[in-house]
Amino acid sequence: MPALANALVRPAEPDDLEAISVLVNFYADLGNLLPRSTNQIAENLEHFIVAEIDSDIVGCASLELFTRNLGEIRSLMVDAEHQRLGIASNLIITLITRARDMDVKRVMALTYVPELFHKHDFRTVDKSIFPEKVWGICINCYKFHNCDEIAVLLEL
Repeated sequence: MPALANALVRPAEPDDLEAISVLVNFYADLGNLLPRSTNQIAENLEHFIVAEIDSDIVGCASLELFTRNLGEIRSLMVDAEHQRLGIASNLIITLITRARDMDVKRVMALTYVPELFHKHDFRTVDKSIFPEKVWGICINCYKFHNCDEIAVLLEL
């Protein structure tokens, strides 16, 4: 397995679009996150970062803002071959830094692995405290009435 030191976390570029789409939709097909079309990813590409090893995109995540005070870490994933190397943590840390630089006050995520976020001082909360998310995005989700994701929040 590659060493963590070989992973480069950087802003996504247009040439990364296909790799991000493949990652996102592979995990979406497994039910681990919501699907996003290539067009949706392209429209939000400026919000994405990627983890790259030997010119291969092995992970990605995005920070998308609901308001100046609330951002969400979305589409966080690392391919199966590169998991447990700290890449997801590096993606989270990079997005927290980006949020701080943008003076965002709170960063949230919906996740199936809250322990990963807890390592970075997020706490588990009730998702109803995010009406921006629930009524802006969640309402259109096929899991809206049976959402099993766990909400986490970091106050900056």
